Amino acid sequence: MSDREETKASGGPMPGDAVIRCEGLAKTYAEGALRTHVFEGLDLLVHPGETVAIVGVSGSGKSTLLHLLGGLDMPTAGEVYVAGQKMSALSDADRGRLRNRALGFVYQFHHLLPEFTALENVMLPVLLNGAPVAEASDRARALLLSVGLGHRLEHKPGELSGGERQRAAVARALVNRPACVLGDEPTGNLDEKTAATVFDLMLGLNRDHGTSLVLVTHDHGLARKLDRVLELHDGRLRPLR
Repeated sequence: MSDREETKASGGPMPGDAVIRCEGLAKTYAEGALRTHVFEGLDLLVHPGETVAIVGVSGSGKSTLLHLLGGLDMPTAGEVYVAGQKMSALSDADRGRLRNRALGFVYQFHHLLPEFTALENVMLPVLLNGAPVAEASDRARALLLSVGLGHRLEHKPGELSGGERQRAAVARALVNRPACVLGDEPTGNLDEKTAATVFDLMLGLNRDHGTSLVLVTHDHGLARKLDRVLELHDGRLRPLR
């Protein structure tokens, strides 16, 4: 194995083409005199088109790490780079714009806006990027067709099944053609059969669009379908394969 392959397999730092890079990442929560260290000195690289699973016991900091990678929270120490941009150097507004342009998010709960149709929900990130309504509609419609929701465009979330809502959330995450999609237990609220369908859909769209995928999951069976599996344990990421 080459040095590059070894470094990539370990998740350690390697400059170059990474879509997400974090170096020396630390997160500590303070409540009065109490300090809770979630992790420190954590390094990770995610390359274009790569799929990475992050596993670990409940409370190990998986969701916290995902929030830091997505700029939804800021680290106590260390740096996160998204699409080559240093997140700590950006204003809140610029960080939000970068997040909307370069990242997509899929959560355990779909977070679709209940008053909007599936089409309108998927259009919204494109409109926030300043695109015309017609372009947003075309892109959202095409993605909803690709996830099998062409017959549900005008349905609101309350009129969709759980699996359909998650498929709409996947379409929304991809509509801005992000460099990376971050998923936090995106199938954890679904039955086993529906979860497998949504997960396979995410992997297929990852291949079709060349988008990287970082997925937090408790399901080791699903995790093994990704390129790399990393375990967050005692504040460190270690490769399982």
